[in-house]
Amino acid sequence: MTIEDFRRILIACAGETDAIACDDFSDIPFEDLGYDSLALMESAARIEQEFGVKVPEEKMSELRTPRDAIELLNDMLLARQ
Repeated sequence: MTIEDFRRILIACAGETDAIACDDFSDIPFEDLGYDSLALMESAARIEQEFGVKVPEEKMSELRTPRDAIELLNDMLLARQ
């Protein structure tokens, strides 16, 4: 999963914010980006649909930045192989 994949999913699930429109938003905390826990849960559901990876709610709530999410998701994708 790339940062662009994650950006697309966040926008589809919770709308676009000014902060996510910048080129490098990967280290900006979700709270500062304008995304709450509900937006992240909706994103997790979309990720499961598109990538076949189920992210446990407790894991998703621990993530602080898009970089954290991408690292977790890519680790989970690699573990499936």
